[in-house]
Amino acid sequence: MSASQPDPLRPHSSVITDGPSRAGARSMLRPVGFTDEDFKKPIVGIASTWSMVTPCNMHIDALAREAESGTNAAGGKAIIFGTITVSDGISMGTQGMRYSLVSREVIADSIETVTGGEGFDAVVAIGGCDKNMPGCMMALARLNRPSVFVYGGTILPGIHPDTKKECDIVSVYEAIGQHAAGKIDDAGLRKIEECGVPGPGSCGGMYTANTMANAIEALGMSLPNSSAQIAISADKKADCRNAGPAALALLKAGIKPSDIMTRKAFENAITVTIALGGSTNAVLHLLAIAHCANVKLSLDDFTRIGKRVPVLGDLKPSGKYSMAHLSRVGGLPPLMKILLDAGLLHGDCLTVTGKTVAENLKNVQPYPADQDVIRPLSNPIKSDSHLRILYGNLAPTGAVAKISGKEGLQFTGKAIVFEGEGKALDAILAGKVKAGHVVVIRYEGPVGAPGMPEMLSPTSAIMGRGLGKDVALITDGRFSGGSHGFVVGHITPEAAVGGPIGLIKNGDTITIDAVKNELTLAVTAKEIAARKKAKKPFMQKETRGVLAKYASHVTSASEGAVTDKDL
Repeated sequence: MSASQPDPLRPHSSVITDGPSRAGARSMLRPVGFTDEDFKKPIVGIASTWSMVTPCNMHIDALAREAESGTNAAGGKAIIFGTITVSDGISMGTQGMRYSLVSREVIADSIETVTGGEGFDAVVAIGGCDKNMPGCMMALARLNRPSVFVYGGTILPGIHPDTKKECDIVSVYEAIGQHAAGKIDDAGLRKIEECGVPGPGSCGGMYTANTMANAIEALGMSLPNSSAQIAISADKKADCRNAGPAALALLKAGIKPSDIMTRKAFENAITVTIALGGSTNAVLHLLAIAHCANVKLSLDDFTRIGKRVPVLGDLKPSGKYSMAHLSRVGGLPPLMKILLDAGLLHGDCLTVTGKTVAENLKNVQPYPADQDVIRPLSNPIKSDSHLRILYGNLAPTGAVAKISGKEGLQFTGKAIVFEGEGKALDAILAGKVKAGHVVVIRYEGPVGAPGMPEMLSPTSAIMGRGLGKDVALITDGRFSGGSHGFVVGHITPEAAVGGPIGLIKNGDTITIDAVKNELTLAVTAKEIAARKKAKKPFMQKETRGVLAKYASHVTSASEGAVTDKDL
């Protein structure tokens, strides 16, 4: 094939490696393992998020090698390359958490950059910590080259040495609140700290990593059951080995992410997220991935779908079980089969197997009769969605609440206002937040922080102090998938761009209504206008570097907090 007529199975790599004029490129590739025969093969980029930053990703180098092996055995030539990760669990509650959502954009940009620059024909992306999943998916959507996403897998639960009960990272954060309340001593806190994270894999509940892994499988971009495999299992290694051949099969069939990531596929992802009781971050990330895939998706789609989809997964943080338990009873496919048979999934959506959702699920066996990790449709945990999109004079363009129903469906209380997460956490731990308060944490949005950090530390402190049913928390920041209680985040417009959350005063009455889907401030429109007129403009504290660049480009959380919308 000439450079003007690239090999159809090497549409990008042939332009890089074929012909006398590309001798320089071939010379550079020989030292990294290419032979004459390899120059005739499709090149598959293996995007690895390996690092020793976090246990979520510490094993992914080995998984990338498995994907490389499977790719090469199937007739392709794999090239492993790296991207970053930022650990939410480590940076939580500090200024470092501002970089978490920013890392999603860096991951997406870096995978797009390497793949585009090096002419890979297909991509396998392997993700572990929270922002890896959406970051990888945003890149795959933009590139639109045959691709497979592989989840690095979930961690096993820790076991408390005294109680023998299972615990995880959220147990540790809630123990901080228990310690502040005098419920456990230093030694008790140390014991939970030492057992909460026992080894490799992403945080074990239906927190953001597991939520997004399941959503991506429902979207059709992972091989069946990739989302529910334990990080250190033989099944996870096999999943990685199978991903390379699957990407090559997509290349041969001419199937691209745009053929898979359709609007109906995103509706499937939302449906599964709700059924599992998934993280509020799924709203933010699915909006962002859809934007990159040129699919129209909005906050209101979550409400529309949520009216007919029940919560069936009894999973942490509000439920009993971890992702490891779901793995042991059969993983995601049996749940998808339940939803498909009930008419709640689009069975005709194409997937990375080259088959449709319905074809993939045809021979899936049901869950064991004695399991209760996933409830039957006849006995749901909640009859409609726990993810509530709220509007009102406090959230004119929307907010996202995670209301399991265990906290109740309505809360009215008096505002106690904090200009940032740190001050709120200090007040909660010091016992200044009382029953009946609505904790308001503002200037933590995409622009205000900048970076929209998660509020796991204050929500965990509230739970740890035993105030989970008596105190609500609202913010223009966001929440960890491990947060639970009466919490509302993603409030838009955010305070930094003049949103009403910036006008709340201590003692104002705030009502959260998860039945009417409203978030309201009991202050007249006239008073709100007067407060707005007297308000001083927000001054961005970051003027250089990645946070400043992010703040200058990022859109509202209601639009997915993407950074390329108006470019």
